[in-house]
Amino acid sequence: MKAAQAQEAGKDFVLTDMPKPEPGDHEVLIKVEACGICHSDAMVREGLFPGLEYPRVPGHEVVGTVEKTGKGVSQWKKGQRVGVGWHGGHCFTCDPCRRGDFVNCQNTKVAGISYDGGYAEYMTAPQEAIAAVPDDLTSEEAAPLLCAGITTFNSLRNSGAKPGELVAIQGIGGLGHLAIQYASKMGFKTVAISTSDDKRKLAKDLGAHHFINAKKANAVEELQKLGGAKVIVATAPNTKIIGEIAGGLEREGNLLVLAATGETFEVSPFTLIMGRKQVSGWPSGTAKDSEDTLNFSAMSSTKPMIETYPLDKVNEAYAQMINNKARFRVVLKVS
Repeated sequence: MKAAQAQEAGKDFVLTDMPKPEPGDHEVLIKVEACGICHSDAMVREGLFPGLEYPRVPGHEVVGTVEKTGKGVSQWKKGQRVGVGWHGGHCFTCDPCRRGDFVNCQNTKVAGISYDGGYAEYMTAPQEAIAAVPDDLTSEEAAPLLCAGITTFNSLRNSGAKPGELVAIQGIGGLGHLAIQYASKMGFKTVAISTSDDKRKLAKDLGAHHFINAKKANAVEELQKLGGAKVIVATAPNTKIIGEIAGGLEREGNLLVLAATGETFEVSPFTLIMGRKQVSGWPSGTAKDSEDTLNFSAMSSTKPMIETYPLDKVNEAYAQMINNKARFRVVLKVS
């Protein structure tokens, strides 16, 4: 089979021939149809993930069909369309797993990092990492929803906001353009915050009820004029803005940080103390959370804006993503 490998840190992916893998007793072999290229794939490309072993095939936004199952697998059947996201398996035995908190498993696996992922014609994954994909989404549309989609959808539905309350989305990019759609379709009064008027129309088209240009106006003041945000979802890694925008929260509001940046940001303790406000984060979710995300997306016609590339153009596709030239998600069309 063809696969794009990261063979050493900092080097281009190499398209190579590999043996088709065989599933273990509790694994599923997937014939890959599409795989999203996520910013987190840079951890494989640049060797930034602790304990990463080379060569490695990246990819954790995978959609395809079941080709074969291990003898211990009964839920998944040949030909069924399935997906694998960031959460690539768990141990079932550590303390978080014993409490049902699988996404915080102490021995968690990550598809495309712990084992070979979806930049390939075939891949295997543990059965607990497999999510069913609804017919109303194409494989290319579904792939980014297994990371960017689940992260925004799952965080919003657990954010504490109720329908009709004000939810602000900071950043209109790979995460933000999905968060705006989900927030609006969940019934929140949705505010999009950007630093460019070029995205005003897009924000409204995606479902935003209000748009704030943070370069032209004080976003905190504008949010407070609207009554303050119950939740502010930080999706763009601008740490200066993330820290400042907490002042736009209403009483008991939540600054929900999804932007995965290694930089720190500052929030005034006084801002949090007055009104009992909080700062929180959210990881992606389990395979069942992925199914919920996909089903809601299909029902509500929430779709990512994507650019597609064939597998043999993987380095071009990765460059488009890592240089922030994509609008907004890049997907490898494998078969």
